[in-house]
Amino acid sequence: MKEQIEKALDVLRKGGLILYPTDTVWGIGCDATNAEAVERIYKLKRSENKKSMLVLVDSADRAACYVGRVPDVAWQLLEVADKPLTLILPNACGVAENLIPEEGTLGIRIPDHEFCHGLLRRFGKPIVSTSANISGEPAPTRFEEIAQEIKDGVDLVVDPQCEGRSTHKPSSIILLGENGEVKIIRE
Repeated sequence: MKEQIEKALDVLRKGGLILYPTDTVWGIGCDATNAEAVERIYKLKRSENKKSMLVLVDSADRAACYVGRVPDVAWQLLEVADKPLTLILPNACGVAENLIPEEGTLGIRIPDHEFCHGLLRRFGKPIVSTSANISGEPAPTRFEEIAQEIKDGVDLVVDPQCEGRSTHKPSSIILLGENGEVKIIRE
């Protein structure tokens, strides 16, 4: 796994795209602060839907670096979550502009996954995560279901041996407003 993390780090640092396992489904990723890399993902997925992309970070402290102010309820939700949870938080900052939808929000998740955690800790920046599919097609839940076009469109396909423990389904999504409003987007 160390070797795969090193390869992924090299690709991310050079502005490349990776196809990688997470604690939910396989994702397409890049350095979330690199607008050109983010644009490559939109082209690969044939989508401009900024709401379809979130970022992974290694800790709550790191999450706080990419939004203006984290509502207190966010920490409580992360603490009690018993399955993968994406929080959509207000006042995105510090990431590529083309990653932020017009509402100014940012979807953030802290994965419970050995490969992702090792990669994020070493990279030190958020990594984009979006399902490994062409926009409008079903999100593949397993590596074998990923279209060849997606595999060919990235700079590194992480070894499926790194998949580890995965739910094989997308995370829950909760939108948090600036004043602590909570809206469940996907359970």
